Amino acid sequence: MTKSILVINGPNLNLLGTREPEIYGAETLDDIKDKMSAKASSLDLTIDFRQSNTEGEIVNWIQEARDAHDAIVINAGALTHTSVAIMDALLAVDTPCVEVHLSNIFKREEFRHHSFISPAAVGMITGFGSVGYLMAVDAVSDILS
Repeated sequence: MTKSILVINGPNLNLLGTREPEIYGAETLDDIKDKMSAKASSLDLTIDFRQSNTEGEIVNWIQEARDAHDAIVINAGALTHTSVAIMDALLAVDTPCVEVHLSNIFKREEFRHHSFISPAAVGMITGFGSVGYLMAVDAVSDILS
């Protein structure tokens, strides 16, 4: 049976390709979705790719993942550094989670150095641009096998 990954993208990631391309790159979120879908398919995985600018909606998706998905890949954007609610939801569902960031958060402003997601994640991939999402699919494949 094919395993399913919920891919969650947080606030402002819908602006990829136009928002600070010198930091986040020129690819759009749809470009990343297409690459992830192809990668997942090659590993007999499916993805459910979502983006929201709303913390509560992200929490709801995480809770729904308990019964609908085998793993979560999350780039919570700025909510990474502020959301105890997202961390609590990830801990509550007990579903393997991989944290992804396009930029290296540790080479940026000090406030970005702390992640509330990390305590709930198996691991973090940061600073590799969109390739980080593909690395996360590989990681999930290994975790689930």
